[in-house]
Amino acid sequence: MILVIFTGSRYADWRLADKGKLLHGFRTAGINSYIQDENFINQLLNKNTDLLYNAERIRKIFFFGAGASSKERQDKIVAVFSNFFKNAKVKASHDLDASALSTFGDEKGIVGIIGSGSNAAYYTGKKIVPNNYGLGYILADEGSTNWIAQQVLRDYLTDAMPQGFREKLDDKYNLDRKYILEKLYNNPNPNIFLTSFADFFYENRHETYLSNTIKKGLDLYISTYILPLLDQYPDSPISLTGSVAHHYQDWLMEYAKEYHLNIQTINKEPIQNLIKYYINKN
Repeated sequence: MILVIFTGSRYADWRLADKGKLLHGFRTAGINSYIQDENFINQLLNKNTDLLYNAERIRKIFFFGAGASSKERQDKIVAVFSNFFKNAKVKASHDLDASALSTFGDEKGIVGIIGSGSNAAYYTGKKIVPNNYGLGYILADEGSTNWIAQQVLRDYLTDAMPQGFREKLDDKYNLDRKYILEKLYNNPNPNIFLTSFADFFYENRHETYLSNTIKKGLDLYISTYILPLLDQYPDSPISLTGSVAHHYQDWLMEYAKEYHLNIQTINKEPIQNLIKYYINKN
């Protein structure tokens, strides 16, 4: 039996397969190995009946996660999972690897993520070429839900948004300055707070203030990540994954046309193609 996990900061998608067939899939809270410790991951594993029931039967685990970009953080995942899944060989990789495999398979191209966070890299068909991106929600994540939420909350706190939109935010979340700053500066997982606005943003995407903010983020994502990669790897096909890329793909494709980008695929959830890839490989 194999287990494939793809996780962002907000959600983790899990798929179990055996003998070439998908058995079961489910979703849990996300696992970001950069932010969350071993105790959080252990608790998540031990609370899930599907994992408890199948723990001893699983032989291979392929984990792809936000924050799992360094060997140190990958080793943390491997250690926790190996302790829980006693008979399994565990491989931990970055979420960009998942995006690459789920869209390009064994072909080469530029792969990007625009979801809770954002990132991009060139994929050789075998591995991601390291770069200086992936600086996280404080320094980067342009165009992502994290980035959009930061712009919106800053405008809320500085009275820089239209009154009508401000009232919608208040009606939905009952926000105030103390609450926002507490969540951002005294909360161990401020990125979870930022991504909690994702559904509200999508529901109100046609509000002029919000659509302009989202479009600004998409344009910034392309200029920050994709165009520099195209300078290095001209004429490369581009594939994107993530909820923002999926939900706002009409606006994204407008910028693609403006910048003459060859975006081949936009895939909201890499897990579906990932499990197919590993079923075929095992």
